[in-house]
Amino acid sequence: MAAEGHAPTASEYIVHHLQHWQVDWSLNPVVQKSIVDFNIINLDSVLYALIIGALGCFVLWLAARKASSGVPGRFQAAVEILVEMVDNQTKANIHNAKSRKFIAPLALTVFVWIFLLNAMDMLPVDLLPAIWAKLHEVAGHDPHHAYMRAVPTADLSTTLGLSTSVLLLCLLYSIKIKGVGGWAHELVTAPFGTSKNPVFAVILGIVNLLMQIIEYVAKTVSHGMRLFGNMYAGELVFMLIALMGGAMAASFSGVLLPVGHVIAGTVWAIFHILVITLQAFIFMMLTLIYLGQAHEAH
Repeated sequence: MAAEGHAPTASEYIVHHLQHWQVDWSLNPVVQKSIVDFNIINLDSVLYALIIGALGCFVLWLAARKASSGVPGRFQAAVEILVEMVDNQTKANIHNAKSRKFIAPLALTVFVWIFLLNAMDMLPVDLLPAIWAKLHEVAGHDPHHAYMRAVPTADLSTTLGLSTSVLLLCLLYSIKIKGVGGWAHELVTAPFGTSKNPVFAVILGIVNLLMQIIEYVAKTVSHGMRLFGNMYAGELVFMLIALMGGAMAASFSGVLLPVGHVIAGTVWAIFHILVITLQAFIFMMLTLIYLGQAHEAH
């Protein structure tokens, strides 16, 4: 960020806000210098994901604890509608009743958790970073090096971690439903089938296996990238809108920008409510679809 006493430029402001609070496995502060580095943890994403996940569990626990067979209140009715929606989507994609006992609660958890993670984008852009910078200063550290991002789903490591978890569940259910032999046979016979000719059978087996690997990788990457891309773009737009509000302080010619800041911020916030809900729903639906495919034979 800009040096002390110097107002940051627009690019410095955005770069600072896009920097994670990063530590190594010993919890020592570090800065990532390569695209992929498994020795670095985005601690802000991890902490917010855990706190918000616990909050989501607490909210659902409250609904379950206060549930009654009588006329439900608005809170209970809202949770019942949500549970019924997830249950219907699970039944439409997972035809194995035994599997649904685990997958239906999983889908509900995925939707609620990702919705709450996405909803962090509705907080003022500078609220949590400013609080963290102040705490950093009180602790005797340089506040300009206090980095904090509050939207875990705008972190690619978070979304790819979630999609990789779905991939592992798909592999688990493929083995559980079809057996090791059945799944292995599917890997080398789908989608192009096999041949009675031993040479062609080997060639088709290799091609089919490569296609299966590509399919698994493509589904996993696209599953995580879709959520990340939408939330990252939303976070960036909020930063640009915030810059509009600060432009007046830099120049009198920007006197109308605060008006644009209020209008654009309001419109984008309203629209973003749809975005954060839709992205949580899409991630949940893709999870159900992929797990449903793991139950089906090609």
